[in-house]
Amino acid sequence: MNITPIAFASTPFKEKFGIPRQPSLIKHANSVIEFVSPYDQPDAFVGLEEYSHLWLQFGFHQHEHAEFKPLVRPPRLGGNKKTGVFATRSSFRPNSLGLSLVELKQVILDKKTSLIVSCPDLLDGTPIYDIKPYIEYSDSAINPQCGIAKNAPSSKLDVVFSDKARAMLHALTKNGYTNLECFVKEVMEQDPRPAYKQQNEDPKIYGMKLYAFEIKFRVEQNSLIVIDITS
Repeated sequence: MNITPIAFASTPFKEKFGIPRQPSLIKHANSVIEFVSPYDQPDAFVGLEEYSHLWLQFGFHQHEHAEFKPLVRPPRLGGNKKTGVFATRSSFRPNSLGLSLVELKQVILDKKTSLIVSCPDLLDGTPIYDIKPYIEYSDSAINPQCGIAKNAPSSKLDVVFSDKARAMLHALTKNGYTNLECFVKEVMEQDPRPAYKQQNEDPKIYGMKLYAFEIKFRVEQNSLIVIDITS
């Protein structure tokens, strides 16, 4: 069976490094799902605005040709312990397919058919293969058992902005990036570094791309210091 993208996601995340591991962790940024012909016909979206949440079926397009491995190293286990790929949401999957739940903010049926959704855990340019509405009575499990991911991430870092970084945030906000400081803080407090780096002293200065700029940061004990933001 051949599948074809019906849309592509436009998100703030321009590289894999630092993408939140679940879509519900980001509250202060939105993304756009832009549909392509022939799937952009307005009739296909009649009634969609009556739903608050959607399932996105998408492709891990940068892993499409990766070799199948039955064991992976999930970040939840520190990146050092292996577990079965089917017991994780690892992006290294047999068919490179993923599933994310997002909040539907707006349906746009104009020159380009698109959806405004809450910020998903997706790389910019991710192909979307299908969307389906979330149905609470059937999709919400009662007393679920969630293995290694039974609790939400709790080890959040205290995010501190340097004067230089804060000045840049102010300038970018004036240029139309609303809620930018809150968004950057949400991403950074999850600790974007590789899981194995989070267990030890780490003097390295990291760089992460968001939107059209790069954020440079380092971690000292329980604080993440945003050193600079460059466009």
